[in-house]
Amino acid sequence: MTAMQPPDRSPAPPPGAVDLRSDTLTRPTEAMYERMRAAPVGDDGLDGDPTARELEAVAAEALGKEAGLFVPSCTMANLIATLCHAPRNQQVVLEARAHMYTAERGATTFTGTFAVGIPGEAGAMDLGLLEEALRPAGSGLATGLIGLETSHNNAGGTVLPLAHMKAVQTLAREAGIPVHLDGARLYNAAVHLGVAPAEIAQYTDTVALCLSKGLSAPVGAVLAGSRDVVSQGRRLRRMLGGAQRQVGVVAAAGLEAVQTMGPRLVEDHKRARLLGAGLNALHPDLSASRPQTNIVQVDLRRTGQDAAQWVSALAARGVLVRPLGRDHLRLVTHRHIDDADIEAAIEGFRLCLAQPAAGRA
Repeated sequence: MTAMQPPDRSPAPPPGAVDLRSDTLTRPTEAMYERMRAAPVGDDGLDGDPTARELEAVAAEALGKEAGLFVPSCTMANLIATLCHAPRNQQVVLEARAHMYTAERGATTFTGTFAVGIPGEAGAMDLGLLEEALRPAGSGLATGLIGLETSHNNAGGTVLPLAHMKAVQTLAREAGIPVHLDGARLYNAAVHLGVAPAEIAQYTDTVALCLSKGLSAPVGAVLAGSRDVVSQGRRLRRMLGGAQRQVGVVAAAGLEAVQTMGPRLVEDHKRARLLGAGLNALHPDLSASRPQTNIVQVDLRRTGQDAAQWVSALAARGVLVRPLGRDHLRLVTHRHIDDADIEAAIEGFRLCLAQPAAGRA
């Protein structure tokens, strides 16, 4: 018998590293820890956890919906929304680079639906192609759900214009099709637009909000919608193994996140713009996006090195980033990145550019 191999884990970041891999790295605030210690709890799988129920109500109100459901992850929230809205053997229409399409499409093995990607620009689906997809000819599948995403992860944190969301809603209502919003970074979108989250969510039937990215809660998401949909979702959550017990311990951090953490996201957006501008000033071979929110994409195609080589070279200089395909990097600002970190990250890129191409790694 062969010995059991230890799990393959990435090494811990070195002390002092500038970690731009994701805003999922955010740790709870001291206020969150205090609320977690003091949270009244119950059994959410039986007669309910009072803190979880408070979070559901507060988040639903913030999103302009009748009810909310606390779930372990935004992926589960999107899955439950799909199960609630889209019958089996129907299609779910999404922008072609949406996270639900590129990273969560495996959920169709559970939902029995078929994911259809519609080309778009800056995360916004082509409305003409969307309209065609809603009216399949011949033996085409009927559409059970339209999915939107804002801010849009793979489009570099871009935010859907409200006029676009309203246009999608109009097409959907004419066809009798519900709309779901993957709002993992919805509060980032709201800050960029200068509106309340509910002003964005009004154009969708359901919305999933992640609590553990820029909002800094340790875990969890809320699915918000009508009372009927949330009631159905609560039953589905149990079937999926998502019913939790004294979950108020973490729901309390989610309450703090929803109630207080949104306004500070403007700091992350400001630093992302500083980072993008600083990288663009280094060398014409390096091209960074001009972010709307907290995600910077860096085009490496003219540098002579691919993303994996850049990730390795930057890590050696104390800057942690993630590859985005073969020729791009993704850098995400968050609460633990300050102005000095931005300067250090730009310096890390400068040092890499100063090395001969073959020696950057």
